[in-house]
Amino acid sequence: MYIYKNFTIKSILRFSGGHLIWLFLWSVIATCFTELLHYFDFDGFKIPWLPVSIIGTAVAFYVGFKNNSAYDRLWEARKIWGAIINSSRMWGASLLSFSATRFSENEIDAAAIKALQKTMIYRHIAWLYALRSQLLIPTPWEHINQRKHIRQKAEERQNKWGVGLFNDEISQIELKHYLPANEIGGLINAQNTATQIIHAQSQSLAEMKEKNIIDSFRHMELQKILNDFYTHQGKAERIKKFPLPRQYGTGSHVFIAIFIFLLPFALVTEFHDLSEWGAWLSIPFTVIIGWVFIFWELIGDYSENPFEGLANDIPMLSLCRTIEIDLKEMLGETNLPPKIEAKNGVLM
Repeated sequence: MYIYKNFTIKSILRFSGGHLIWLFLWSVIATCFTELLHYFDFDGFKIPWLPVSIIGTAVAFYVGFKNNSAYDRLWEARKIWGAIINSSRMWGASLLSFSATRFSENEIDAAAIKALQKTMIYRHIAWLYALRSQLLIPTPWEHINQRKHIRQKAEERQNKWGVGLFNDEISQIELKHYLPANEIGGLINAQNTATQIIHAQSQSLAEMKEKNIIDSFRHMELQKILNDFYTHQGKAERIKKFPLPRQYGTGSHVFIAIFIFLLPFALVTEFHDLSEWGAWLSIPFTVIIGWVFIFWELIGDYSENPFEGLANDIPMLSLCRTIEIDLKEMLGETNLPPKIEAKNGVLM
């Protein structure tokens, strides 16, 4: 997540400035070609501005629709993690207040209950990091798995403004730290570690119910919170594993390419009538107009996958750490980990 109010000119050019080069080259080629035909008195090749402007208007509506859809995916992902924060706090507070010796007919050591509470809260922290780790696994449609140039740019952006901001694999370290020693192997090697962690939590609740550490009502309420975690996880996995339909993504690429191909020819026709050298004024206008459309396209393209490990992603690591600190404070611990700070203007 980019934390500053505005992007700098430098960062904008770093993000999309490379397209200015080929736009300039294409506009020069098209202008030279058109002027060469005019020099030889061949005026039959003229593309009027009106049909090209209609295409541009249609493409603008299309790209706007795509960007709105991409933003919806990004904002829904943030709402999901906001719900995870709320449910996590409810889980910690409810577990600590519901489980007590007063519900048991037998004498149960208060220290044993406290240890069980700590195990279950720690296991939940492990679930947070496991979910984050699973959501960062690349899918075939993400930039890191595209052809050479796009993949290299994605790797560069991950290293400088994405998951590469943190050299160690924090999720794996936290999993081993917070899971019980006898569960680490089975849970980490599971096909879906996050799902199995919640299942282990459910089994622990059942054991607490059998030992009368919690009564039936409290068992049911705690199980509802676990069910909420399943729901939140499923929603996040839906965004991760189902892309913005590729027909929409591919269509915008194609339509923008058609528009930019026709754009300089139509502008040359318009500017040629201004003066003898007016046609050459079409070059900067072609570059600017084409760059605006490409910039729109890039914004949507890099917003539709909010768990890609890039600078505009949901700051899952920071949110995990926030919940971790809250839950450990509920346990009365004072040796708390530091908050995740932004690096290079990006909070991960």
